[in-house]
Amino acid sequence: MLPSPSRRCEPTEMSSDYHRMMLDRTPGADVLLVLRDQRPWLASVAVAISTDQVDTVHAPYQWTIRQVLSHVAEGERVFGYRMLRIAAGDPTPLPGWDENAYASSRYGLGNFDNLVDEIDLLRQANLRLLKRLSPTCWDRGGSVSGHQISVRALAWLTAAHLRHHLEIVQQRLGLTPANMHEPNDAPTPSR
Repeated sequence: MLPSPSRRCEPTEMSSDYHRMMLDRTPGADVLLVLRDQRPWLASVAVAISTDQVDTVHAPYQWTIRQVLSHVAEGERVFGYRMLRIAAGDPTPLPGWDENAYASSRYGLGNFDNLVDEIDLLRQANLRLLKRLSPTCWDRGGSVSGHQISVRALAWLTAAHLRHHLEIVQQRLGLTPANMHEPNDAPTPSR
């Protein structure tokens, strides 16, 4: 039997040590399940954030919670675009993006609930993209920010990115996993 294309990626599927470290901290055996199961976790964290906390900067951090979630939305969109380009076999090296410049510009902070919905919709779109890829496309690699990475590794990095930021938000607000939906344990919302 052939291994699942959405299996854990190999260390050789990315050239960035930072990416490897992020992926090592992200549990799971199937990235499609991990990406799906993060949706209720995002929803439960978002519901726990009070109006007065949304625009607060908690030392030592430099972004508000709203800026963090805006960054998460941008990341979800950028990772999806990168997965699409590399899966399609586009050999063009893809540039990095300066998340601090995006956060500082405060261009698209908007309504908090709409921002959370946007992240969820982007996640759903990325899941649909990954589910329709032929198995060989998951193995394709490309250059992102001067680093080699496969589509599979980008999918795992997408999950690692959201996990990283949700853990920080939980820590900032004193939310413990006991009062949050744990990833991989909660049902998928029916949005």
